Amino acid sequence: MEQQKQSAHNKVLMLIYSVLMFLPIVLVFLFFNYHGLDLLMYAGWILLAFSIVIILLAGYEFQKKGGVPEGKHLVYTTVLVDSGIYTVVRHPQYLGFILLVLALVLMSQYWLSVISGVRGSVLFYMDATRVKEQENTRKFGDDYRRYMKEVPRINLVVGIIKLLRRRKRKGWWKYEARDKRLVGRDKSRLF
Repeated sequence: MEQQKQSAHNKVLMLIYSVLMFLPIVLVFLFFNYHGLDLLMYAGWILLAFSIVIILLAGYEFQKKGGVPEGKHLVYTTVLVDSGIYTVVRHPQYLGFILLVLALVLMSQYWLSVISGVRGSVLFYMDATRVKEQENTRKFGDDYRRYMKEVPRINLVVGIIKLLRRRKRKGWWKYEARDKRLVGRDKSRLF
């Protein structure tokens, strides 16, 4: 009974943040550059491009290293992915979606877009990452707990700093996160 209440609560919360995050997508078409602040609009375009790159990198890494069974969707990974963009943040797709919504808010500059986009992003972060963390902890156990200690959820700046510290501590030219093999002094393998 308690699990059914929690499941219903999660579905309602997901519906709320989905609507709040979808609204800026509609509003950017209706109120594009509403206040004429071109600098914010251009910042929005740059953030939009950056968010798309993050989402694509995450999808590529999942497809490449996730051990997804033939014919299954990417969410059915069988292997903990901790390479590529996943060495910087644990939930790059979520980060990408949040940045995408915030980019649309910057492009729109409409008050309803700001309120719904920011609130939806905060609710999405609080709920979706919590649920995913619980799922991954159950699925991958101690490996995921270690990963949680090394890599932040979605804080890109902290993630880059931690990555550089790990690389410096372990010798960035000698360490590859997944299989810990020597890779020589090839700086292109840093990420």
